[in-house]
Order: sequence, then structure tokens, then C-alpha cells
Amino acid sequence: MKALLLENIHPLAESILREAGIEVETRSGALDEAELVDALQGVDLVGIRSKTEITAEVLAQAPSVQAIGAFCIGTNQIALSDAAAKGIVAFNAPFSNTRSVVELVIAEIIVMARRLTEKDGALHQGVWDKNATGAHEIRGRKLGIVGYGNIGSQLSVVAEMLGLQVFFYDTDDKLALGNAHRCDSLEELLQTAEVITLHVDGRSGNAGFFGAEQFAMMRPRSLFLNLSRGFVVDYDSLRENLESGHIAGASVDVFPTEPKRRGDAFESPLQGIPNVILTPHIGGSTEEAQEDIGRFVATKLRDFVHRGTTTLSVNLPSLTMEARPGGRRISHLHLNTPGVLAKVNGILADHGVNIEGQLLNTKGEVGYVVTDVADLPHEALAQLKSMPETIRLRVID
Repeated sequence: MKALLLENIHPLAESILREAGIEVETRSGALDEAELVDALQGVDLVGIRSKTEITAEVLAQAPSVQAIGAFCIGTNQIALSDAAAKGIVAFNAPFSNTRSVVELVIAEIIVMARRLTEKDGALHQGVWDKNATGAHEIRGRKLGIVGYGNIGSQLSVVAEMLGLQVFFYDTDDKLALGNAHRCDSLEELLQTAEVITLHVDGRSGNAGFFGAEQFAMMRPRSLFLNLSRGFVVDYDSLRENLESGHIAGASVDVFPTEPKRRGDAFESPLQGIPNVILTPHIGGSTEEAQEDIGRFVATKLRDFVHRGTTTLSVNLPSLTMEARPGGRRISHLHLNTPGVLAKVNGILADHGVNIEGQLLNTKGEVGYVVTDVADLPHEALAQLKSMPETIRLRVID
């Protein structure tokens, strides 16, 4: 098998895949659609981060691809439903960089509350501006977290340890940790908290959900942070609120359009505004987080190749398979319609194949059954492949 790893994925990922007998090619930057199609010819596994988009058109022209690893949290850059329809499994790293993002949020809140960027800039220009005007402690302040998932909930715990009062809003019913208070609406949260930080996912329904109306609801002189997705915020509106003084400071790590390669030009309406921190999508970019992401996602790809395991897949049914010495393992992705399992077992029985182990799970329109057998006649394999319900069939020896 051959793997292609893009966007400076940690070298540990390459090592894990090579040790598993997989040929690995690495490239430093992201690829556009045409470049990606060319690069994926003959590739079985592809690893990306946030800037490479694997669209339906790319998948249609990359028939050899069997698995996609998103070495990051988000998967909105992947056409997941199209991948599932082709039997291509996708994995991400939902936990590995959580702590890194949380620490950056805390650091940026402190920097904005103390207006450190302005003090730093003045000293670099030779101006000694020692005064306490506009500088505040964060202890006792009210932090509002929009999105109480893996990052939001851990931020809640760390922030409370530093003396912040934590409030949160989530569309799902989430258990409040520590002394955090759940708000019944986004409006309630915005009118309560003095610092608002966004940690929502990349679903299309979140596009543009935070704009002029939401900024108007925020308390005067509040702080605002977005380390989730660039397309969820109207940055022109944020600029207006910063210039008017309604928002006292902002930290932004993600943007609607981001350069594909390090060193490329960047533009934003937020450039040049005092007490605004702009970072190049580095929330999870610590050496510790990138190493753990490399290990986590590469291990998922390896276990899919050698065992058929799809645990924590974001688009296909989840099955956890143990290693099995000897025999053969049939990995069968199929349309989730009644009677498929009976057909599979009927074909095996007709050819005298004894089933030594079998697991089945379904997700949406796709079913996944893994069957362990001692031997598999060529005729039985051909019949399984020719089933009208079969999406993709693979035999693991």
C-alpha cells in the first residue's frame, strides 16, 4: 500500500506507517484540486490537515483511495458523505490538540486583559508607556464559552482554576463541569459574560452564525475570541465593533480564507487594529499536540489496513477488530439494506466456508461487516464482490 501525507504532518506518522509496511510519500504544503487529483493516483491512504480540500470531484478521480486521515480536529474539508458512498473511511484527531488550544485561549485572554500587545509595540518603538489604564486581572471575570465539546469543557475546568466564573452555551445537552453555569440561550450568555470565546464545530449550519446581531448583544467593552472556524464569524462586523469601542479586544486564530502554504500573503479586515491578536491557525500547533495527532491518526490508518478496524471513524460504521494470526479476514462495506448479511453468509456457506468470527455495524446508508474465515475460495470472493449491495470489499491476510 501507498500513503501520501501532506501539510507537514509530524514525522511520527510516517514512521508508524512505514513500520507497518506502507510506502509513504510526504509533501510540505497543501495541494489544490487539480494537483491533488494527480498526486492521489495509485495512493491508498491520504493524510491531510486543515487546508487541503478533498472534494467529491477529487474522490471521483481517485479510485484507489481507501482511507483519509485528517491530522486535526475538523473534517469539514472532506466530502464525508461522498467518501462513505465510495467505502472510503475517514479519521480525525478529536482529542489530541485540546490542551494546546485551551492554553492558547487562556494566554490570549490574559494578553488582551492586560493590553500587552500595545505595551510591547510601544516599547519596540522606543516609547515608555507605564500605566494601569485599561489593564485588568482575569480573576473574577465572567467567561462565556460557546460550544461545550472537548475543547470548551476542558477550557471550563482550566479557567475556573484561574478564578474565572464560567458560563457556557451549547445546542446539545452537556453536563456542566465544576461550577460552570449552563445558559439557556446564546443571548443569555452574550449578555452575561465579559469574555466570549467560540468553540463550535465545522458543520455547514454554523456558517456566519456570529455577526452584527450577536456582537450587539455582547456587554460593552467585552473581549472576543475565535479559535474554532473562520467562516462562523462576520469579521467586517467585528472590525466595526472594535473600532467603535463596543468590543475592547479580540483574538482570532482562524479565517474564512487561509493561505495554503507557509510564507504566502495574508489579508484580513482585522489587521492594524489595537488590542487585536491574529495568529495563523496555530491553536493546536504545539510540538506535543502535533506528535500526538501524528501517532493517533496514523495508528487509526494502520489498524484499518491490517485489521479492518474503523473505531472513531467520522463517516463509516465503527468496528473494533483484534489482530488475528492466520486465516483471512473479509472487510465488506455495503449498502445498508435488509438481507445483506444473509446473502454474505449464504455465499460463504455455498462454498463450504466456515465462519470463525463476524462483526456487523451500520451507520446511515452504509453497513460494515467483517468476517474471519480459514480460507476463501476465489469463486466465493468473486460472488461477494459482484453483490449489488457491495460498495467496497477487501481481504486482509
